[in-house]
Amino acid sequence: MSLRGMSEPVAIANERLHQLTPRVITYRKRKRILDIVGSAALLIVLFPLMLVMGILIKLTSRGSVFYKSPRVGLCGKTFPFYKFRSMYVDADKRKDALLEQNEREGPIFKMRNDPRVTPIGRFMRKYSIDELPQLINVFVGHMSLVGPRPPLPREVEEYDEYMAERLSVRPGLTCYWQIMGRSDLTFEEWMELDHRYLNEMSVWVDLKILLKTPLAVLRGDGAY
Repeated sequence: MSLRGMSEPVAIANERLHQLTPRVITYRKRKRILDIVGSAALLIVLFPLMLVMGILIKLTSRGSVFYKSPRVGLCGKTFPFYKFRSMYVDADKRKDALLEQNEREGPIFKMRNDPRVTPIGRFMRKYSIDELPQLINVFVGHMSLVGPRPPLPREVEEYDEYMAERLSVRPGLTCYWQIMGRSDLTFEEWMELDHRYLNEMSVWVDLKILLKTPLAVLRGDGAY
């Protein structure tokens, strides 16, 4: 049963946040330092790749290089979420006509051969290159390097109490299900892995996920 609306999921996330132990509070402070240093270093190292991808996007399809949409972060606070544009500019208008072809249950839309994705976008999605602008979100504090992926507001409106608990941490660039199958997993499996992270999160767990992410990205499994 969904909670229908943003207010109750936000209240549940806030309640969990207020139950933090001193150990978790210390961990979150250290994690923020890791996020700032890590995202800054990655932005510098990956800037040439990001510049090339921006040029290719501009040359191969009409529209902006970046795609921005509202996402829900810590305790229900919305923020501007950045990606390289991987779809044609009319993608949002065409979505309603494709809803019957949704390949996932739950409040998400996933389609393996989505006709709205551009050729260069398909390549970027396979290797998660379209996600690189989110390093800016990490640097400014909207997101973390590791954490549950940020949902859309309309998805949160369908959350039940179990799902809403994932809003008690900053959303992340990568997470357990990003290294364990990505879109090949069911929505229920996503939620189970996010709760596993909520129960296990530590600096060492974050480092383990970060170290496994590049290999998962290069394999491209479940990326579409």
